[in-house]
Amino acid sequence: MKHPFEHIRPERRGLYFYASLLGTLLLMVVMNWIGGPLNTPEAPYGIVSFEFTGTWDKAQAIMTSWGADGMVRAAFIQGLDFLFPLVYSSAIGLGCLMAGGVLQVRKWPLSRLGGMLAWGLWLAAGFDYIENFALTALLFGTEGATWAMLSTVCATVKFLLIFLGMVYALYGLMIRLVIAKPGS
Repeated sequence: MKHPFEHIRPERRGLYFYASLLGTLLLMVVMNWIGGPLNTPEAPYGIVSFEFTGTWDKAQAIMTSWGADGMVRAAFIQGLDFLFPLVYSSAIGLGCLMAGGVLQVRKWPLSRLGGMLAWGLWLAAGFDYIENFALTALLFGTEGATWAMLSTVCATVKFLLIFLGMVYALYGLMIRLVIAKPGS
């Protein structure tokens, strides 16, 4: 099954890619700026540490270390993180499709992987939304290890899919920059 982005003409994909990449980078900068004070000894990576708590006790220790101001910041970041998956999954997914196109033109193996990874990035966004729901439940004081474990599992799958997509997109970019097209 074709990914919906494959219906975008190849010569126009770059425009959509750069627009979604710009949105991704802007949201990253804003979320990192807002979340800077969330880096504490209990949460050395701020909100990302919170995503990987795994237990209610650890989640509670992180939230306590943040204090009232940190909890507001974390909640605001969670709000932005309901937009973030749309832009990063689009940027990386389009990058994967573009990389697949580069590999296909050169008749290299793994060219069909681009479409599958683009779907995988939408799956990553889905896991990100489930993770966001679990983190929001924790921020609102819902006790229980289920939310912390659900967040950890979803974050793990999400970051794995993002990593695979980024590696593939960069692989395609390197091939495009280093190796000339056949017949040129």
